[in-house]
Amino acid sequence: MNSVISIVGRPNVGKSTLFNRLIGSRDAIVHDETGVTRDRHYGESYWNDVNFTVIDTGGYLPDDSNVIARGIREQVHIAIEESDLILFVVDVEQGIHPLDQSVAQMLRQQDKPVILVANKSDNEEKTMLSNEFYQFGFEFLFPVSSISGIGTGELLDCIVEHLPDNKPSNTDEDIPKIAFVGRPNVGKSSMVNAMLKDERCIVTDIPGTTRDAINSKLEYNGNTYILVDTAGLRKKAKVRENVEFYSNVRTDRALRQSDVAILVVDAMQGFEEQDKRILREAERFNKGILIVLNKWDLVPDKETNLFKEFQEYVYQQIPTSRYVPIIATSALTGQRIRKILDAVNLIMAERSKKIPTSELNSYILKIIKERALPMKRGKQLKIQYVTQVKHKPPVFKFFMNNPEELPANYRRFIEAKIREKYGFTGVPITMIFRQK
Repeated sequence: MNSVISIVGRPNVGKSTLFNRLIGSRDAIVHDETGVTRDRHYGESYWNDVNFTVIDTGGYLPDDSNVIARGIREQVHIAIEESDLILFVVDVEQGIHPLDQSVAQMLRQQDKPVILVANKSDNEEKTMLSNEFYQFGFEFLFPVSSISGIGTGELLDCIVEHLPDNKPSNTDEDIPKIAFVGRPNVGKSSMVNAMLKDERCIVTDIPGTTRDAINSKLEYNGNTYILVDTAGLRKKAKVRENVEFYSNVRTDRALRQSDVAILVVDAMQGFEEQDKRILREAERFNKGILIVLNKWDLVPDKETNLFKEFQEYVYQQIPTSRYVPIIATSALTGQRIRKILDAVNLIMAERSKKIPTSELNSYILKIIKERALPMKRGKQLKIQYVTQVKHKPPVFKFFMNNPEELPANYRRFIEAKIREKYGFTGVPITMIFRQK
């Protein structure tokens, strides 16, 4: 799992600006008004070959009885508990503020490493002023300007130096990691338990019981797997408990580092908008994907074509995901539970598939003859060469003239033809089109 760092401090010291600087985007709302960041934002950062998650928290107000202020205080405390390292942001222009003293006192009471960030140090004079913050007693202090980027390189060097080692152990590096993801209360933990045949995970009917991601090893037919049971993903509008936000962070991290994502869907609830979002997220990360329809034992009239109707409904909802297999199971009765691992083995094999370059080029030439490339601006588009540049996940690179002119529907045609011949069941395909 990636390490997690949280950015904390009183309101309006530039935490969100620093967050945007560290993740290299404009995800957080930045405004001069105190308390704009009420929700938490998180993103991924990368520095010196190290990936880590960054969390932006709301401004800390220790004595304010306002409901929002109380909620933010709880969020900050949870952030500290969940993080491997804390960035404590202060404002050089305003100097030491009583609220800074309160935050510093809180941070001294926990045992996580703290880096003091003296923000708005955008010239030499302000940089010298930052030295007064040493009185807080923290070892590391970095004057930075989040807006211009001054000093952030040195800060990032210190961050990655003091993060725990994120490299997986050699013994587990090659073991397939299977993440069970989905909405709360669809039976992810029950499914993992059924596969493990023990009560390693807590199973209950209360949504949100699984707060953390739980890893378990499973051996089946001579193969070893790591099963990751994650907290249920909710729509952001429904994430009311602060703890739920960090459950989402953990689930996101588990999804990123898995090989196969199993989207568990409640047969009695059907395929909902949140399921679509999770599936798209797994596609975005290029993971192997399997949809498991759980609680099938509760479905009446199973002798009808109900399963086929459900399959078609899912594919109609996301037409580009027809390559994703769907299995109907029951974690309670154990029905077809082992077929999940059979499907995972198939997906892992498909994900590792390599197509010889000469064979691939011959096939692409054949399908182009079946359906000619379009003319654009009076010029005939031509694909000169194609090669598979990567597997696990599969990536194909096409060399052609004017790749930016190739329409999306023709790209989908190429992908469909590749799948028609070579399969890639349950595996997203990445196609890159470059100028020859």
